[in-house]
Amino acid sequence: MSGTGGLAEALSALLIVAARAGVAEDTARAEALALAAALAESAPGAPVDWAKAVPDGTTQDFFDAAVRGRRWRGAPTAVLTELIANNSPEKIPYAEALAEIASAACTLGESTMRVIGNASVAAAAQLQAAGARTLQVGGPAAPAASTQPTAGDPRPEVTTGVTAAAPADAEKAEPGKSVEDLLAELDELTGLARVKREVQRQVAVLRVEKLRAEAGLKSATITRHLVFVGNPGTGKTTVARLVSGIYKALGLLSKGQLVEVDRSELVAGYLGQTATKTAEVVASAAGGVLFIDEAYSLTAGDNGADQYGREAVDTLVKEMEDRRDDLVVIVAGYPEPMQAFIAANPGLASRFRTTIEFENYSDDELTDILTGLAAAADYELVPDALDTFHEILANTARDSSFGNGRFARNVLEAAIGRQAWRLRDVTAPTTDQLRQILPEDLTEDSTEETAAPEEPSGTSDAAEKQDGEEA
Repeated sequence: MSGTGGLAEALSALLIVAARAGVAEDTARAEALALAAALAESAPGAPVDWAKAVPDGTTQDFFDAAVRGRRWRGAPTAVLTELIANNSPEKIPYAEALAEIASAACTLGESTMRVIGNASVAAAAQLQAAGARTLQVGGPAAPAASTQPTAGDPRPEVTTGVTAAAPADAEKAEPGKSVEDLLAELDELTGLARVKREVQRQVAVLRVEKLRAEAGLKSATITRHLVFVGNPGTGKTTVARLVSGIYKALGLLSKGQLVEVDRSELVAGYLGQTATKTAEVVASAAGGVLFIDEAYSLTAGDNGADQYGREAVDTLVKEMEDRRDDLVVIVAGYPEPMQAFIAANPGLASRFRTTIEFENYSDDELTDILTGLAAAADYELVPDALDTFHEILANTARDSSFGNGRFARNVLEAAIGRQAWRLRDVTAPTTDQLRQILPEDLTEDSTEETAAPEEPSGTSDAAEKQDGEEA
């Protein structure tokens, strides 16, 4: 099956589920294509195959979509997140359809080991987030199809099928999670001790203020908007997602969905259009949390003189005021630029009074994250492989560009690809062979294809989730 046909078929199946779920076709299509592009980004020839599956698509469209879709390589997509928040009966079928999209990405161009790894982690992340139970079909948990090389193709023959079985009572409405349940999830995250304390403090304050209001007592004006500062991959998006659920459980938000955006999704090409575009994005987040990554990019022109960014900020401030009873905005990025961003507009300074700092992870915490990501995708790192990972960490600089949880995810994705190549000549690998990541799978050798370049250090932090996204 050609890459074009595989993606088109997977996309058609996803759109059927999206229609049942009441999701706009254009929204579901754009999201699925962005996910496929992000997963196949390193495959030679993938842009051409991808463009053939998109009406009037170009290779530039492919790379633009890949940038947008990177955030979902290890995290539930925006549509799936909303379906989960609303306890939609279509959340598991939609997650399964996204896993098929991940599989189809492996057929675009000349699939590489990195693509296989990316797709395996992405498929597992979608299924796990929806509460689907992954089943092995000819291999470990991975994209929902097999990629078969043609004659003379140097790619490994890898069957990476996954289906997800919905629980018998999946059609029944699930009760929303309680504040206690969500705080317990927060507590289970690796590291983040300071973040956990601050979120718990914020929850306590907001809970008491809500009770005071219900009792008819006077309440101080407490802003619910937050500033998250820290290096990439330190868990900002994961915590934002939990905060959205906590605020809903407290009755402060009506829906509790998380909408993740960056500058490109707020700013248009012409003055006047930006206000409309920003207002539409905020409207989509109404009832939940709007998470703006690298928010300082909106005011990063010469001396902050970016007219388009200023227009977006001015519109954001107005929308925050108009929707103050049912919207929370979280802005995120590096510490110093975030300080300058908040100071650039008096409306921002008055609304963002609480800053939560996300520290880098220790070696042991990164190891816990790596093993958690592997387990979620039904892989296991043998003890010697963990020793190798510690050696890799010891030789990796921990400057502002270090990816933290993203680094661990990238290591796993590359290891999954190398494992597939290592098993290319094994006719009937055992279950242990299919699951185990060995030391040699974590290190490059002379036969490995050139790895795709890492995202720049400033790439959206919304791209990661701790249990499959960022840590």
